[in-house]
Amino acid sequence: MGKEKSSTGGFLLGALIGGLVGATAALLLAPKSGKELRGDLNQQSALLKQKSTDLAQYAKEKSSGLAKSVSEQSVQVVDKVKKLPSYIKIGGKKETSSVKSANEE
Repeated sequence: MGKEKSSTGGFLLGALIGGLVGATAALLLAPKSGKELRGDLNQQSALLKQKSTDLAQYAKEKSSGLAKSVSEQSVQVVDKVKKLPSYIKIGGKKETSSVKSANEE
C-alpha cells in the first residue's frame, strides 16, 4: 500500500513536469509575435504557480495525515511495551507454578 502512494506521487510529479516541458516547447516553437509570446508565457507561469500551490497543499495534507497516523500507532506501541513486563511476570509465574506441579507429580 505504501508503494502505491509513492508511485502515485511520482507519477503526478512526472506528469506535471512533462506537461510544463511540453507547454514551454509549444510556446517557444509556435510562430507568434514577441508580445503574444510574452502574454502566453505570463499565462503559463500563472498556471504553473497555481498548480504548484495546489500540489504543495496536497502534499501538506497527506504528510499531516501520515504524521497523525504514525503518532497514534507510536502511542499504541508504547502502551504495549509498557504492559509487556506485567505480561512477562504473569506468564513467568504461571510457568513456574505449572513446572512445580509437574515436578511434584
